Amino acid sequence: MIEKLLLLFRIPELRRKLILTVILLAVYRMGFWIPLPFVDQSALQDRIADMQDGSESGFGQVMQIVALFSASRVGNATIFGLGIMPYISASIIFQLLGQVYPPLEALQKEGEAGRRKINEYTRYATVLICLGQSFFWVKGLGGGMLGGSVLFDHYNHWYWWFVGSVWMTTGTMVLMWIGEQIDAYGLGNGISLLIMAGIVAQMPAGGAQLFEPALRNGVRIGTATGIERYLMLAAVFLFVVVWVVIITQGQRRIPIQSAKHVRGRRTLGGQRQFLPLRLNQAGVMPIIFASSLLMFPYMIFGWLDSNFDLRIFRILHQAFGGSRGYVYSMAYIGLIYFFCYFWTAITFNPKEIAANLKDHGSFIPGYRPGVRTANYLESVMVRITYVGAAFLSLIAVIPTLIASAMGVNPLVASFYGGTGLLIVVSVALDLVQKIDSHLITRNYAGLLDSEN
Repeated sequence: MIEKLLLLFRIPELRRKLILTVILLAVYRMGFWIPLPFVDQSALQDRIADMQDGSESGFGQVMQIVALFSASRVGNATIFGLGIMPYISASIIFQLLGQVYPPLEALQKEGEAGRRKINEYTRYATVLICLGQSFFWVKGLGGGMLGGSVLFDHYNHWYWWFVGSVWMTTGTMVLMWIGEQIDAYGLGNGISLLIMAGIVAQMPAGGAQLFEPALRNGVRIGTATGIERYLMLAAVFLFVVVWVVIITQGQRRIPIQSAKHVRGRRTLGGQRQFLPLRLNQAGVMPIIFASSLLMFPYMIFGWLDSNFDLRIFRILHQAFGGSRGYVYSMAYIGLIYFFCYFWTAITFNPKEIAANLKDHGSFIPGYRPGVRTANYLESVMVRITYVGAAFLSLIAVIPTLIASAMGVNPLVASFYGGTGLLIVVSVALDLVQKIDSHLITRNYAGLLDSEN
């Protein structure tokens, strides 16, 4: 394995891609140390810490989830404070519009030129979303959004709101540019690598928070720092890693038969091949979308509770905030299933695949080319997507179960036993596959290939 890793630096093109990716990720991390010029960072951190420890823990946890899935640190008002979530939101909007708005649908069918045009529209929409989100964030800090705490009242002026909005919008556009440069000239998917880097950077702090009580009070059986507690967390960690690899790599292989063609004295075709259908076609996107959407009920019910003072709004506000009980978990699972099928419907087109098979003279044994083949592929994808969505739902609720049963901070649990770990492992596997494709094209064995 060490020889294979050293091989990455012996291939000039692969070495350049790897070094460029590392440099761009380093620039991404350095941006979190460049604060907005008018925010008292120490006061902001103290206020968020109080909210996480006190009765207002719901808002603090919501902010932590935003930071986890957006490659950002919303708790620190820095130039990269918004992360790349505005870009992801704009991409989702245009993907949705591409299914219902005929002009965008026509652009999608134009190939590379159409995709470039849609990417241009996505960038414009990202700027608008950034300006709106950053303005409300900066103005909210000055106006006492964090539970009535005015952190920079002497800068509570439209000029500083404008400056802060421009700074944070520029930071998000830089992150978007970094992701695109990694896609074009580096290794792996740029946006996914940014999210992964943000999660990995927070894992050491989460580990320190997890083991700090044991280091301070010692390990004692039957207590909060008991050895059985840490063994259980380690078992959950290994369980998640193993099953993430299995589900991510899992495929349903559909047998395909090629028709025979006679060319002179030679007979071509007739080989039996397989069409691989991924068990988890949507990847980690359903969890990211579902977590993002579940922030809105917390904010909406909080506003209704403060304005109408009804018990039902207070209960729902708490359910979608810090408590995260049955209602939150069911809504979370329902959204994950919805986005799994929705994302699969966008990325997997059985009619197009059936048409391509027919054009190349291939067919699925037992099914006529055309409509019958498309219907069969769609039915198979519906069934395996159900299994993939069930796995994602289990991974998504594991942090809640660990936090409630073992008294672990939900954010720490999401790092080492749930969604954060799922994202890290999935992106790492995708990166390894990209590296393997470069090695195999140069007649080298892949990183995961066994030694022969």
